[in-house]
Amino acid sequence: MNVHILEMPLDFGASRHGSDMGPSAIRLAGLKEKLESLGHATYVHTDIIKFTAQEYEKPGNPKAKYLKPIVKACNRLASEVEIITSEGDFPLVLGGDHSVVLGSLAGLSATAKKQGKKIGVLYVDAHGDFNTAETSPTGNIHGECLAASAGLGLSELTNLYFEGQKVEPENICFVGSRDLDPGEKLLMKQAGVTVFTMSDIDRQGFAQVVGKVVDFFKKVDIIHVSFDMDVLDPMFAPGTGIPLPGGLTNREALLLMEEIAGTGKVCSAEIVEVNPILDLRNQTAILAVSLAARLLGEKLY
Repeated sequence: MNVHILEMPLDFGASRHGSDMGPSAIRLAGLKEKLESLGHATYVHTDIIKFTAQEYEKPGNPKAKYLKPIVKACNRLASEVEIITSEGDFPLVLGGDHSVVLGSLAGLSATAKKQGKKIGVLYVDAHGDFNTAETSPTGNIHGECLAASAGLGLSELTNLYFEGQKVEPENICFVGSRDLDPGEKLLMKQAGVTVFTMSDIDRQGFAQVVGKVVDFFKKVDIIHVSFDMDVLDPMFAPGTGIPLPGGLTNREALLLMEEIAGTGKVCSAEIVEVNPILDLRNQTAILAVSLAARLLGEKLY
């Protein structure tokens, strides 16, 4: 397979800086070499976005901070993703913060519309990212990005790259959620997304939840995997912007990637929120490489 590694050092969507260095940390952890060892041809895109550092920009709308540079960057990413997926290749986006999903999904959705395919999204994240400007307690766009992709929120975000919804909410499946704001929780229930929280995992067991996730995606043609490293317990991934105890183990996350890869439907992905400033010996970035490898076909035996 041709895998295009798209580096998006964008951290305008979050309050805590450092995730802009995530792509380089994952690169240094050996991503390209790992994927090539699996037989993939890799193409690295390091010049997708160029902008002034966040410290020199004005936040603008307090309910959607740094809206203009985020929209500009994600429009550029969407164009790249559309080109790559139209050719049948695999885009692997490295964040940056989770606002990059706006571009990933817009580009994939544009291709899906041309090909008449239905998109499903596996959103592996401790958070919902399903706020709008009206419900967001922070105004950080990384907490509004998935709602916007599902058609909820500011028009600048919902109509990014092309006008209208990028994914139907009933085709979105969350795994590992454990920190949802009251407003976004209500929006998620109203929209009809499927959520497997950490409590669900504790009650049912991880293997059973993974089986349900795989079954969930039988109704779609293609899958986008959006993986936020903060879904993992800080014991395994300390280098992330919002570390929360009680998350997935490394083994659970690797199994999930291997099982969703087994559907044969995954055609794009992103790994976000690696923050080297907070990491220990690049531990989080090294795990990100392992997750990408499992998603792209690596098996233990």
